[in-house]
Amino acid sequence: MPKIDILMPGSSVNSDQGIIGFCAVILIEGTRRVLFDSAHVGRRTLLLEQLRRRGLTPKDIDVQVLSHAHWDHVQNVDVFGHAPLLLHPLERAYARNPHPNDWATPQWTGAVLELYKLEEVGEGYEIMPGCRVIELPGHSPGSIGLEVMTDQGRCVLTGDAIHNANVALMGASPLVFWDVEQADASIRRCLEMDAIIYPGHDRPFRIDDGRVQYCDEFHFGISGVTADTPGLEFIGVGPSYITGGPEGWAKGGGKRWVMPGIEEQHSRIQPLGR
Repeated sequence: MPKIDILMPGSSVNSDQGIIGFCAVILIEGTRRVLFDSAHVGRRTLLLEQLRRRGLTPKDIDVQVLSHAHWDHVQNVDVFGHAPLLLHPLERAYARNPHPNDWATPQWTGAVLELYKLEEVGEGYEIMPGCRVIELPGHSPGSIGLEVMTDQGRCVLTGDAIHNANVALMGASPLVFWDVEQADASIRRCLEMDAIIYPGHDRPFRIDDGRVQYCDEFHFGISGVTADTPGLEFIGVGPSYITGGPEGWAKGGGKRWVMPGIEEQHSRIQPLGR
């Protein structure tokens, strides 16, 4: 059966100076070596180091899977430019002509992706035995995840269809660039699969009797400041990423961010029906 290895964990740690955007980068090893997302260039040296620790180089990756085309998930695709890059056809089409209000998909995104060996994939596409694509639209038009059958049971890699565990608890996506109803339906779909969830910006977890059961410990190191640095402030939970469970939702104002003008793009790119 395939094995899942987290090369770099996702995190919802954020700042009042901008989005840190640390997505999970996951290696699935079976009959092929599959990389799920590649993160942004601020994490490139760590990504290369994590491969080196496993005795691997970028050339050992057989295929890349792109959960979606947002900046924090795609910027290291060139490191693995020899490998086919799998993404959903709607995501590819949208990346060529993103909405002007879509700050997560810069206008150059499509041009960059077209430099590589793109393969369009959708629901049920088998990358290798025990590893198949599932469609999870809403956060973006062509968001996809992976269903992976392991010795620990079924696992679902969600990308930002589920940002973190508390998004799963709330059942509401905090950032929607495409379709609110689809985004929330994708969360429900993942939870109904009775699987270990590998979210886009958090540690893997299960939901057991309405409570989060994490599968890994949390670790996050910060350098350049100390606890007594003047001006350093822990500002709590904001609405961009729903953290801290129901309490976090309340502190964040109970709001989600939906891209202004979201309805305009549906006439340009029609989402696939389930």
